[in-house]
Amino acid sequence: MGAAPTIMLCDDAALRVFDTGQGLPIVFQHGLGGDAAQVALNFPDSPSRRRLTVECRAQGGASAGSKRPFSIPMFADDVMNAADAAGMERFVAGGISMGAAIALHLAARHPDRVSGLVLVRPAWTFDVAPQNMQPYVEVAELIRRLPLAEARAAFASSATAAHFRDEAPDNLASLLSFFARENATVFAEVMQAIANDGPGVTRAEAAGLAMPTLVIGSGIDLVHPLATARELAQTIPNAAFAEVSPKATDKDRHFAEIRAAIGGFLDRNFNNQDQS
Repeated sequence: MGAAPTIMLCDDAALRVFDTGQGLPIVFQHGLGGDAAQVALNFPDSPSRRRLTVECRAQGGASAGSKRPFSIPMFADDVMNAADAAGMERFVAGGISMGAAIALHLAARHPDRVSGLVLVRPAWTFDVAPQNMQPYVEVAELIRRLPLAEARAAFASSATAAHFRDEAPDNLASLLSFFARENATVFAEVMQAIANDGPGVTRAEAAGLAMPTLVIGSGIDLVHPLATARELAQTIPNAAFAEVSPKATDKDRHFAEIRAAIGGFLDRNFNNQDQS
């Protein structure tokens, strides 16, 4: 991931900020429970692109801080603070899943700052607490109610887990991993709050966006439905849509296709020129 991260204080939360490369400024965010390493798998880093990634509160190497409730707008404000501190006046905003929701929020709230938009495997359209995010609430409630080993066993034997085992095994692996996190209890707060939140962007606001946009979706994924990606691509004017191989069938191909789609989009629309 290049240079070591710097530490940025937001309230009393210490966030890790990764700032790599030079050239076209891009803010690219991880998904719920992810980190900068997840971003590095999905994003085509290049010497001609400057990428800023903030590890959100209680995720990656970031502390939780005491401010509550956790929310997508809170995380978006943290990202904007990092962009300000880095001197990024205009940037492409992007991210994976929760990161896509953060990017959409930034594009709608700061259209003068966001020059382009990249939404990878989005989990939200415009409503709060979509049904596809409710398994995160289920996991969070178990973690907050039971000892971790009992909580994991209860979820593994649930109807939700059985459904995911048959239909989306990669999603199930992610959900089960949350029981093994060192900060599982505080991260459960994050999961429950974010799963019950939304980007804070209306359909009309999305339809009014005027920047180049790429939406990427894939199948065999119950948390990030392909229909969600298609709906966003159809709502945002002139958005490009790319369907990539499912992560559940071939992870290496999945990530390679995402990187290729993002790289092509950036080359076509920004010519690797510094937009700051």
